[in-house]
Amino acid sequence: MAFPDDVRTDRTAGPDAKPDDEAADTAADAAPEPAAGSAAPTPAERVRTILATAASLTLEADGFRCDLVGLHTAGPGTDPPAEPDWLLRLRPPADSALAARVVCAPTGDLPVRLHLTDIAPVGVRDRVRARVTLIGWLAPERVQPEADRLVLGFDPAEVLVVTAADGTDADDTPDVAVVDLEELAGAHADPLAAQESAMLLHMADSHRDAIDALTRLVDPATLHGVVRVHPLALDRYGLTLRLEHPRTHRDIRLPFPALLVDVAEAGMAIQTLLYAAHHCPRRRPRRGR
Repeated sequence: MAFPDDVRTDRTAGPDAKPDDEAADTAADAAPEPAAGSAAPTPAERVRTILATAASLTLEADGFRCDLVGLHTAGPGTDPPAEPDWLLRLRPPADSALAARVVCAPTGDLPVRLHLTDIAPVGVRDRVRARVTLIGWLAPERVQPEADRLVLGFDPAEVLVVTAADGTDADDTPDVAVVDLEELAGAHADPLAAQESAMLLHMADSHRDAIDALTRLVDPATLHGVVRVHPLALDRYGLTLRLEHPRTHRDIRLPFPALLVDVAEAGMAIQTLLYAAHHCPRRRPRRGR
């Protein structure tokens, strides 16, 4: 994976240094303005990403509740949406209470509510980035390839995603979005999702200098009183930093100049942000330690 070794600040370049190759020229031309823009995944993309990456989910059905770990897979998004297709498949043991409830459902499908949580891989104060709730029905697949598992398809009726507040205001409340089902069917998981945890953890553990450098892209007034900065999220739209104050926090998104197509582009995208930070005339105030 190219990303980790590409995240570094340029310690030798001075204020008059010139890019020495075509890639650097491109970075200079495309470098974003400090804290510019707020491009971010759509609610449908966020749900698709959480479905694809969450290791577990909680299921509720008429007084019944269970946690399923490693027993779900997300269907691929298609554009235009394919029909028929399941948004999600569950594979509980064939002799489980859940399997029995689905098989015995009077209408042939079981009304359920599913809950998934998106947790930041880096150890920040509040690690919950988003919560997803899906309301719909579970029904057995026509073909059951495993004798000891019952494959269930999930047909959604309503999907909600609650995104944690970014801390920009004292009275911030989470952002609740009802996701359009047709848009959800055509959405795709973020191409960086599978490697996001590893990249953020590597950045936090081994490239503290790069994280500090990136704060030069943030309004200096926003950094007043900040005691610690963490990489919070990474997707094809940009990198999000968590600015921690002694008792509060604020999340700042640094957008990439262009949407990333795959994870191989992440290293250069971070280099572009670092190049912009290095040439940013602003100087951040001293932060507490």
